[in-house]
Amino acid sequence: MPFWPWSQELEVGIRQIDEQHKWLVDLTNQLHDLIEDGADRETISQFLDALMDYTMYHFIVEEELFQRLGYPETEGHCRAHGRFTEQIMSLIERHDAGEAVGVEALELLKGWLEHHILKVDKAYVDHFRAHGVG
Repeated sequence: MPFWPWSQELEVGIRQIDEQHKWLVDLTNQLHDLIEDGADRETISQFLDALMDYTMYHFIVEEELFQRLGYPETEGHCRAHGRFTEQIMSLIERHDAGEAVGVEALELLKGWLEHHILKVDKAYVDHFRAHGVG
């Protein structure tokens, strides 16, 4: 059983976004497995960097859609992305400085993503669908 199983509750109903969210949940589960298996610091570091890269890619995709579709909450949503990016970068920097941040990273990822998907991302679904994205 994964640390955080994907469920239909997490689907926003927009295929491209759901696929990316599933990938982020899967990455969170992979990080959990690495930590549980006692992966070395370098492996965790590489994984955190890859996770950050994919998260940034996902944010760019969403933000491009916001701009193209004239989503009225773009500014606030982008600010939330920026705050999350800062939190992940801080964890990476602390990890690189020798701190054990794995469990904190898992809690941050799961908590933030769960809230963000269920509340913030689901708020744009009607707007996207009204503009033919689904």
